[in-house]
Amino acid sequence: MPFANVRRAVAGSLAAMLVLAAVPAAAQTLRWTSQADALTLDPHAQNEGPTIALTGMIYEALVTRDPTMTLQPELATAWEAIEGGWRFALRPGVTFHGGEAFDARDVAFSIRRAMAPTSDWREQLASIVEVETPDPLTVVLRTSGPNPILPNQLTNVFIMDSGWAEAMGVTAPQDYASKQETAAVRQANGTGPFVLEERRPDELTALSANPDWWGKGLFPGNLARIEYRPMRNPATRVAALLAGDVDLVLDPPLQDLARIRAAGMTVASAPQIRTIFLGMDQGSAELRSSDVGGRNPFGDRRVRLAVNHAIDREAIRDHVMEGLSYPTGLLTPPGVHGATPANDAPYPYDPERARALLAEAGYAEGFKVRLDCPNDRYNNDEEICQALVPMLARVGIEVSLDLQPRARHFPKVQNRETDFYLLGWGTPTLDSAFVLDYLVGAGGAWNATGFDNLRLNELIAAMTTETDLARRDAMIAEAWEIVREQAPYAPLHHQVIAWASAPHVDAPICPDDALRPRFVVIRE
Repeated sequence: MPFANVRRAVAGSLAAMLVLAAVPAAAQTLRWTSQADALTLDPHAQNEGPTIALTGMIYEALVTRDPTMTLQPELATAWEAIEGGWRFALRPGVTFHGGEAFDARDVAFSIRRAMAPTSDWREQLASIVEVETPDPLTVVLRTSGPNPILPNQLTNVFIMDSGWAEAMGVTAPQDYASKQETAAVRQANGTGPFVLEERRPDELTALSANPDWWGKGLFPGNLARIEYRPMRNPATRVAALLAGDVDLVLDPPLQDLARIRAAGMTVASAPQIRTIFLGMDQGSAELRSSDVGGRNPFGDRRVRLAVNHAIDREAIRDHVMEGLSYPTGLLTPPGVHGATPANDAPYPYDPERARALLAEAGYAEGFKVRLDCPNDRYNNDEEICQALVPMLARVGIEVSLDLQPRARHFPKVQNRETDFYLLGWGTPTLDSAFVLDYLVGAGGAWNATGFDNLRLNELIAAMTTETDLARRDAMIAEAWEIVREQAPYAPLHHQVIAWASAPHVDAPICPDDALRPRFVVIRE
């Protein structure tokens, strides 16, 4: 289903839910599960899907997205572009869970905190040069130049209580890559619809409805309590749903969807705004795990193209993903500004061409390399990596797998300690600049490839401040042409998500795969 159709379908279901919300429903408990827990509760430490989803139940941003991905007010009620930046009018009468009043000082503190060196959001906020608070309910974000998409960049930048952060000694974000422990990792104090009751990482996170939430009664959700229990084993998640031990599974195993439906459960699926790909270290003089000494095979564009031509993306879709993926040659999915059918086309599967390219590059006998893969983050991530091994072997690239939980995999990528890795990337801004900046720009926080292209860096910098849409679109198109021609990555597919729930649960599936409890209704 195209992304635009998903938005229309979700919008229709939301309209129906809002009508039902006119009749008060009894408060309920939602018990849900997925394969992996949030990495941290520090709202600025990790730009990572499950972490954002869970912290977003406790904390709030200035602006947010509803299940159709439409931008909506949250802690800001209005915003406008002004000369030199953006002005935000803040919501009055909001309090933090600890009872303290929310005002502009908290926004200024949180924006500055999210720009700190240990924040995984600093690149998103790089255009901000100053935060002004002319009065308690107004914030002005001064930028280095025009930034037409700044509100889109703020949807997951959550606001903390500045006084609480100072008292707890967490004025800077957790340094997640070095495994730092702080008070903000397991404690939280937001303004959101749910209050943290209990946190046992990888076991249980319990939340209770915030009785003082500003949005109480404005949304259809009727949850009084949320219990999240991560379950790494896919069979365990399915068994828990079928036994009635949980109400919702966010990542049911794709191969079990028919069985889950046959048992009377509800299964919903939709294209996700996430792309799965392989990264190749081309910046190092030689690879850590290769048998080629003194050279880096991935430093040669022909080798990177060979990897792309060696992968049978349709076979992965049909035999690994149960048909629930869209093969691609692009790092961002349809529905994101800048994605087109032309630049989305996959590299053709052509093992002979791959072998010829390797020979031209001086690797006729191939080479060895280790592929680092998470085994608890994306749909069938372990199985994808296992399927890649024989495909690459056919062209002479002998791959050994290192499968590991994402809690170990992600720091390895962020610290650039990997030669060859699988990663997924979502696009919450729905704009290509987000992906280009993080993944291919020189110094990008998640650019573990070492890829550095002068013209591409110029384009990324220019598109950040370009207000002429036609010129900006041309910049994005040229940037994607460079990425495709240079092939720093091997895009695999756009992920399709599936949610499975008990029939009495109405939970609109969201293209960013984030559960939004304010829209969840449990029927008696």
